[in-house]
Amino acid sequence: MLLSDILKKTPFVVVEGIATRLYMPERMTLDIDILVLATDRKVCEEELLEAGCKKLGDLSIGGATWALPDGTELNVIFSDEPWAQEALAHPVLDASGVPTISLPYLVVMKLYSGRVQDIADITRMLGAADEDQLQQVRQAVAVYMPDALEDIESMIVLGRMEYE
Repeated sequence: MLLSDILKKTPFVVVEGIATRLYMPERMTLDIDILVLATDRKVCEEELLEAGCKKLGDLSIGGATWALPDGTELNVIFSDEPWAQEALAHPVLDASGVPTISLPYLVVMKLYSGRVQDIADITRMLGAADEDQLQQVRQAVAVYMPDALEDIESMIVLGRMEYE
């Protein structure tokens, strides 16, 4: 069952490990992570329950883990951050048409998280990005996390070294 078959009223974008596949070599991930606006939480949870999904628990970052009918784990991250609205308004469609977070907002999201894996992902994604993508990332970071602009430049350099 596709997420778009379950979440017919809830706008979402795929994030985290699966989203990184659009911007760097694939890394193993066993679950699906999506971003949903906090204001859409009730509708989202109703749609998941109606589709036969089971709530497994809450996420410390705001959201919940669900088991889809086929057993796949789905992490639903709810956010009211200003960048989340932009991310949902400007998705990238993957090869199968699934709305996926665009690179600038994925970088901002991962910067907010600050986990080691997220920093590693940012470095790899920026190392593989072209100049137009890098400029879009710089613009998003300048708006939502201006204190991280210098870090972004360092991550670009480190990421490019990984691909040399």
